[in-house]
Amino acid sequence: MSKNKKKDAGKGFNTLNTVLIVQLIVMLGLSLFITKTISMKTHENAVQHMGAITDERANIIESYIENAEGTLRAFSKASQVKDLLEYGKVYDYHDLVDKELKKDVADPKAAELQAAAQDYTVEFGKNIDNLEGVWIGTWETLVLTQTNPDVVGITTRKDPDKLKQLQDAMLNGEGGLYDAGIIISPASGKQCISMYIAVYDDYDKPIGLVGLGIYTSGLVDTLDKIPVRGIEHSFYSMVNVENNKYIFNKDAMNIDIEATNPEIVKLCADLSGSSESKTGEFEYKDGKTKYISSYAYIPKHGWIIMIDDETSEVFALTTTMRIYLGIFAVVIIGLIVVFNLITRRQQMINQKLVSTIAKNKMTKKSLDTAMFKDVLTGVNNRISFSVNSEKASEAAGKHFFAMFNISDFSSINSQFGNDSGDQMLVRTVDNLKETFGEDNVYRTGSDEFVVMVKGEGEFWDADAMLDKVNTVLRQLLVPMDTESYGTIYPKYKVAVVKKSGTLDTSVITALKDMTNQTGEATYGMIDYKSLN
Repeated sequence: MSKNKKKDAGKGFNTLNTVLIVQLIVMLGLSLFITKTISMKTHENAVQHMGAITDERANIIESYIENAEGTLRAFSKASQVKDLLEYGKVYDYHDLVDKELKKDVADPKAAELQAAAQDYTVEFGKNIDNLEGVWIGTWETLVLTQTNPDVVGITTRKDPDKLKQLQDAMLNGEGGLYDAGIIISPASGKQCISMYIAVYDDYDKPIGLVGLGIYTSGLVDTLDKIPVRGIEHSFYSMVNVENNKYIFNKDAMNIDIEATNPEIVKLCADLSGSSESKTGEFEYKDGKTKYISSYAYIPKHGWIIMIDDETSEVFALTTTMRIYLGIFAVVIIGLIVVFNLITRRQQMINQKLVSTIAKNKMTKKSLDTAMFKDVLTGVNNRISFSVNSEKASEAAGKHFFAMFNISDFSSINSQFGNDSGDQMLVRTVDNLKETFGEDNVYRTGSDEFVVMVKGEGEFWDADAMLDKVNTVLRQLLVPMDTESYGTIYPKYKVAVVKKSGTLDTSVITALKDMTNQTGEATYGMIDYKSLN
């Protein structure tokens, strides 16, 4: 080969080398950008995952309390209860239950009514799991029947002020119900749920009460058995915001002891007396270990349920992804060095470059998919919505947005299983894609989906859009059968808005506010608003 040909070949090779090096530098920059973006998203998803687990436990606690309330209401409506307390209007039951008096002093009818009510109380209590006791008492809290007969004859509220507080609480409660909350039982020394219901005569005058105590061990067992995927070493606790005392804690010695964590103390102070639900998270350090805590406030009872775990476990996926992408960046830097050193074996270098470029393109494609698509349903995710809404802002004209939020999705997961919950999410997406097209459907939250369409063609005005939304809602409300757990009757919160000009994720916030205000959607009555 002549010197000129070698020189030309050298120039061609150097040019190729330069082009490849530039490409690798660009890939390195892109990798760093994607690393940062995906790390932020996985961080956000990890926090949302903890929030969903916390909400699930809050729902279980509320359901447990509601079941106990229903049990006590059923007991209070029994004829044996009403008959016994009605007779107390003309007879002083102290004469019957006073153990110092002889049996022949007691009124025969009173004795008969008390015996029947006692038998009913014992039989009723046999069907209640984790029962501490169920009882019937006079309006002055004289115990007439109890699942533990030894308690009959005791007056539980001898202090007039405390008696008045209990009576007022029942009179002011819904249907005469007063939840005393989770307390340490004076009788057993164990933690239990305590509640009372006033019993009224035919003239709506209180003639007595019924009480129920259920040990919290059953609730604790239920909470302990719930799987927590991804945060297996997490632990939960619950605090009463009115006195800052732990109701549940991983360390049993801390139960009924005031919390000292400054974040918890501040949270209790902020939420004390509040009637609105609230969720959130905060981070704190215990020694040298960092923790993140996700909480949900239950306003009806004034409790905060919290899930805590080490940040290293919660954000393990984020850390792993950073390591992998960091290694990938180091590999690219290594390739740049190698391509600068190798100058004589052009064919081998070209083959390596072709292989490297192909691998990089595949990596970029997989990263783009992970970044912009929802893994379960395959539709666009919240990042895609942010990007596409900004692009849509550049085009003139109006756009319509519709949100479909699955009501009480956490209950579906807990009652029918996560697989059924996933099936419900996929079915929702399939219906939305069929009506609005796959490119227009976005999963913006764990149980919420947003549709974005331009106001033209078949979506040219609000009525046309609402017709489409009503059509798909009717399909979504069709019950879904599961293989093992029965039939799910789904409910949705739905809202539609129109917006022109600048479009961004504030649309999602507006839709959420509308769905939270209107609640579950009804066919033909979809909430609509123009944001311009």
